[in-house]
Amino acid sequence: MGKSRKIRVPMASNGKTKTRKAVTKRFKKTGTGKLLRRKQGKRHLAECKNRKRKRNLGKVAVVSPADVPRLLKCMPHA
Repeated sequence: MGKSRKIRVPMASNGKTKTRKAVTKRFKKTGTGKLLRRKQGKRHLAECKNRKRKRNLGKVAVVSPADVPRLLKCMPHA
């Protein structure tokens, strides 16, 4: 995921954690508890990339285990 940033999760007045909608749109939780993400690099400048590379960029990837706890805090109901 690149640089590690601290994500502040806003708290409601009654103590419930809110879901960060940007995170829920980008990541999906599997039945076994892993998080899936899309690969970066397919949006533009595709002329210089070969067919195999573009095909593999279209597949999903598993999120790094180091990033999982931070993302799960942003998705409390996942």
